[in-house]
Amino acid sequence: MFDTLSDRLSATFKSLRGKGRLSEADIDATAREIRIALLEADVALPVVRAFIKKIKERALGAEVSQALNPAQQVIKIVNEELVGILGGETRRLRFAKQPPTVIMLAGLQGAGKTTLAGKLGKWLQGQGHSPLLVACDLQRPNAVNQLGVVAERAGVSIYAPEPGNGVGDPVKVAKDSIEYAKNKVHDVVIVDTAGRLGIDQELMRQAADIRDAVSPDEVLFVVDAMIGQDAVNTAEAFRDGVGFDGVVLSKLDGDARGGAALSIAHVTGKQIMFASNGEKLDDFDAFHPDRMASRILDMGDMLTLIEQAEKTFSQQEAEDMARKLQKGPKEFTLDDFLAQMEQVRKMGSISKLLGMLPGMGQMKDQINNLDERDVDRTAAIIKSMTPAERHEPTLINGSRRARIAKGSGVEVSAVKNLVERFFEARKMMSKMAQGGGMPGMPGMPGSGGGPGRQKKQQKQAKGKRKSGNPMKRKAEEQAALARREQASQEGSPFGLPQGEPGKDFELPDEFKKFMG
Repeated sequence: MFDTLSDRLSATFKSLRGKGRLSEADIDATAREIRIALLEADVALPVVRAFIKKIKERALGAEVSQALNPAQQVIKIVNEELVGILGGETRRLRFAKQPPTVIMLAGLQGAGKTTLAGKLGKWLQGQGHSPLLVACDLQRPNAVNQLGVVAERAGVSIYAPEPGNGVGDPVKVAKDSIEYAKNKVHDVVIVDTAGRLGIDQELMRQAADIRDAVSPDEVLFVVDAMIGQDAVNTAEAFRDGVGFDGVVLSKLDGDARGGAALSIAHVTGKQIMFASNGEKLDDFDAFHPDRMASRILDMGDMLTLIEQAEKTFSQQEAEDMARKLQKGPKEFTLDDFLAQMEQVRKMGSISKLLGMLPGMGQMKDQINNLDERDVDRTAAIIKSMTPAERHEPTLINGSRRARIAKGSGVEVSAVKNLVERFFEARKMMSKMAQGGGMPGMPGMPGSGGGPGRQKKQQKQAKGKRKSGNPMKRKAEEQAALARREQASQEGSPFGLPQGEPGKDFELPDEFKKFMG
């Protein structure tokens, strides 16, 4: 959704890099480009004005003029102000002291309330709660049936005593659901209410009556992120007519310009609490303003990536794989390769995962053109092999390749390419596990692809020439030797000891909170 905005901001910051000092004209030109980028993204005009004013005030101050890298300082300011207009800190759900906690969903028809009720229910269930979905949309045709299907897919309970389609009193259903939840020991009640194609008095009155009947702990306004400026107008009308505590953005994976997300928190004064970014029930999570700002500026979202990995990979599995790789490259088989691939697939779309890495905005076209079915084809090829072939791929000759290709429905060349890529991956992973670094990655041991290339790079590198003074040169060589010995004693570049993997391994403090 934010691709266009990200591209414009990246181009703006690129023109600043390399400048040792920024003049007032440079800052004015940068502010003008940012203003255009935000207006093109359909951000509300009052938000744009306030945003640009803060950036210019800070950029013209001492924190940029006295910075060693003014361009980086401007990017830092833009990032901080983006976090500010997106709501600042992450807003968490408020739970009732005495269960059940009642969450009421409100919004226009078509915003995705019913589907989002299922997503929220599944998310809460994953947090250790026992949610109950309540069907109070008794006007839209088949709304009750739709909520029943969504609840079944999400694996959560539903309370739907009325058939809907214009039959039943939604206020009575909402009120009765609280007692039903207490009897069935549900600690969270999610009330799905009716919507309209537009704001009207009947909608507001019914929503207000349901609110008064159940006294919700949270009223969440569900808004379609693709409707742009209208999202802000609708949110203001609901805030004044019914009132709400937080915002949920649906369809955040759409191709709209994203202005609603950047405007709604600032205009309404209510923070975005959740974001739905796909059609699957798992495509839903808490909204983090700092992470969203980082994505917009193409700085990645490593914290979300780490959290998704933790949900999929267990620490024991990671340690077992590291131990296996340290024993030697042949210990890593195609069965292990398939298991790792399936684990990554459980984390979600490969394109979305790559998009969370810093700097991936420059490879946007390649990421968008990725065929997710390639993972399924690779799995089919491996599953068409015998156990012996998976354990020792060197057994796969021409006739075996033909058999595997026929069994998996691919060309023979695809089998050959897979085996060749596997050998390369196994060699690289084994080298990384043994502390050799990642081939081809600058700034890490073992980088550069070979000793010859490393020597060539060292010759070309500035500041690496040896001193002409024999005494000084000897001192430099001794210092370099001491650094190498210290690095070898400390272990691998990933912080793992050279001995038994995983033993005495300590994460940095800033990562410990994400490990539970």
